[in-house]
Amino acid sequence: DGTFDAAIVRLPRAKEAARARLALAAAHLAPGAPLWVDGQKTDGADAILKELRALAPVTDVISKAHGKIFRLTLPPEGLPEAWQARAREVAPGFVTLPGVFSADHVDPGSRMLADHLPPKLPTRIVDLGAGWGWLSSQALARAGVTELHLVEADHAALTSARQNVTDPRARFHWADARDFALKEPVNGVIMNPPFHAGREADPRLGAAFIATAARLLTGAGKLWMVANRHLPYEQVLAQHFGQVHEIAGDTRFKVIEASAAGKGSATTRKAGRR
Repeated sequence: DGTFDAAIVRLPRAKEAARARLALAAAHLAPGAPLWVDGQKTDGADAILKELRALAPVTDVISKAHGKIFRLTLPPEGLPEAWQARAREVAPGFVTLPGVFSADHVDPGSRMLADHLPPKLPTRIVDLGAGWGWLSSQALARAGVTELHLVEADHAALTSARQNVTDPRARFHWADARDFALKEPVNGVIMNPPFHAGREADPRLGAAFIATAARLLTGAGKLWMVANRHLPYEQVLAQHFGQVHEIAGDTRFKVIEASAAGKGSATTRKAGRR
């Protein structure tokens, strides 16, 4: 809340999300206040610069390597109203905001994981990287759940999740899953971890999620996760869990169930491909 004398906006990859972020900053700036914009050319900074030049004075343009930064002086009327973030219905009863992961459809990996969750789940569940809440809602529809924690670092995604998941058993955490902690351990974790940092694939993200899951779980707790088939998570899973089973999958995804039972002599069993 409030009015500010300057703002810096770092552009995301999605153009719709970039426009929404600029409009949000503009709405909180004093008349004539500078808006600094920082972005990567590979993420569309040049296209945004061209659009903004047609709307307001742009100065102090600096380009270096793949980056670009420039200063925008807002007109009295601000930026176009159409640039403001608006929720869209992506599935019956579910909305998303610009720029969130899988903003226009239910992610097929999450759908596969939901299809293979057991009919009864542990009482206390954490959804690491919960996104806009679709997978959490599927878990809450299973028997046994008394408390489910949605952990998400993207504020826009978590905002959508709060609107999509109204079950009183849900708890929302704006947090980085890699260092998330609870006062008491849980007995179930579900997740469809990310594996990109910007445009670059980084399997270390998923590995960090696995380590968090192991830290959050009780000794008898279980992890259910989905991952792209090519990602090499088996070794890190074996480091943290005693039993690791691939319970479903196809040429694109693998669904894994893991538990701490028997840790120290981990075994891995693959399900037949469907």
